[in-house]
Amino acid sequence: MEWLNRLLFSGPLLLFVGAFLLLPSLQLGYLALSDGHGGLTVRYLEALGQPQYRVAFQNSILLSGTTAVLGGILGTMLAFLTSAGRGWLAEAVTAFNGVAANFAGVPLAFAFIATLGTTGLLTQFLRQALGLDLYGLGFSLFSYWGLVVVYLYFQIPLMFLVMAPVVSGLRREWREAAYGLGATPFQYWTRVVFPLILPATLAGTILLFGNAFSAYATPYALTSGVLPLVPLQIGSALQGNVSADPQQGAALALGMVALMLASLGLYLALARRYSRWRNQ
Repeated sequence: MEWLNRLLFSGPLLLFVGAFLLLPSLQLGYLALSDGHGGLTVRYLEALGQPQYRVAFQNSILLSGTTAVLGGILGTMLAFLTSAGRGWLAEAVTAFNGVAANFAGVPLAFAFIATLGTTGLLTQFLRQALGLDLYGLGFSLFSYWGLVVVYLYFQIPLMFLVMAPVVSGLRREWREAAYGLGATPFQYWTRVVFPLILPATLAGTILLFGNAFSAYATPYALTSGVLPLVPLQIGSALQGNVSADPQQGAALALGMVALMLASLGLYLALARRYSRWRNQ
């Protein structure tokens, strides 16, 4: 009867995964290989090597990698700074990060346009009060680096939420033991803390990469498709400016799924390694 109990316990989850993950993925793969007339073809997958799609993947990987690394570093630093403090300020920072990590899409784009747009509040304040013209210096919210700034708004809080439990898991006894054995603060951080948090930090950075790579509404609202990105190319292929091309959109999505699965595999491997030392 044990197998029946396991089936009753895991059955609903397996049905959910099958209905909303496996079946759509299989349908996506079939659509990417379909010629639209009942036959199979690989020309849509081969078309991913065309310049416009290659540039879209390059831009998405570069944007996701940049925001993942910057968000990982800043989010980890914020987690350490918050863990060192106590009281209402630390609680307020934690609560804000919990909200900001889930604030994205068109509302986030509108908030930044109202703040850092060409006529945004902060833009106007810097121009009138300090004589600093951001757009005259070359900055634009609607460019690559503008997207980096916007993405960091939710990337840093997400990394904070990932690293906060890791930082809190660092035991005081480890520091006392290191200092008792004659270690300097630099040696404690480089030989004890850094090796311990490295797997979790890398896992969180990979998670940020996948989070940024799949963003659609925010870059669409800010750039209107001017900056080629894979999610925007998929949307364009499915909607079609002149005519829709669902097979090409499915092929792009299949490439995106492959990258996400690779990122997820690395994340799970690193998270498993972190869990081993945390339980010791």
